[in-house]
Amino acid sequence: MARQAVIQVRDLVARYGEDIIFDRVSFDVYEGEIFVVLGGSGCGKSTLLKHLVGLISPDSGQVIIGGDDISRCDDATFQNVLKKIGVLYQGAALFGSMTLSENVALPIIEYTDLPQRSVATLVRMKLGLVDLDGYENHLPSEISGGMKKRAGLARAMALNPKILFFDEPSAGLDPVTSAELDNLIVHLNRSFGTTIVIVTHELQSIFAVAHRVIMLDKHARGIIAEGDPEYLRDHSQNPFVRQFFNRQTKKNRDGTEEK
Repeated sequence: MARQAVIQVRDLVARYGEDIIFDRVSFDVYEGEIFVVLGGSGCGKSTLLKHLVGLISPDSGQVIIGGDDISRCDDATFQNVLKKIGVLYQGAALFGSMTLSENVALPIIEYTDLPQRSVATLVRMKLGLVDLDGYENHLPSEISGGMKKRAGLARAMALNPKILFFDEPSAGLDPVTSAELDNLIVHLNRSFGTTIVIVTHELQSIFAVAHRVIMLDKHARGIIAEGDPEYLRDHSQNPFVRQFFNRQTKKNRDGTEEK
């Protein structure tokens, strides 16, 4: 049976001023997979994520989520698409003046008509899923960096999204906390079948969670590799891909080390 693509990117062109970041990039993300976008600094990973969640419109091409082209749809359709996705930003992006409960409740109150008691029950459930029971009334300033990430994830899951997006989830975390977050990501994917898209350059996390990856390259202005990360590490015919996955010093085409 053919896998169903829940995200389809077709001939995406993106630029900042005169600088072309992507030139006709195309790929699919399939239902229920953990899909990782990786690459070196400046390759456009975060730019691609912003296109996928509708923060930036492409110069041309399509970003289709659940059958809706978010670069061309009307506002009502776009709002419906937003209800199907959740985003964990790099810094968690919690509102500092709100408790964790209030942060998680925000999208529920915004997009549903549930009574206050039901909202409170949902909030407790979501915080419980990320092991933050008992921290409902804490402010973000009162918890650790890893706990902030988990609180941000609870908020991203508030509306039971079909797709979760993570922007550098391990950034700023110690190795133990990072591994715990990786385990949580895998648990959510296996338990709920949630499609997960992650932007990262952390190799340990990539090998721990990814079903499939695409590797971006700033010189190619697009994708230079796609597939299972372990296969790409061991068998890719592209020397730059092998260097990335094996943590080797990148070399210029004349054989000298890149500065």
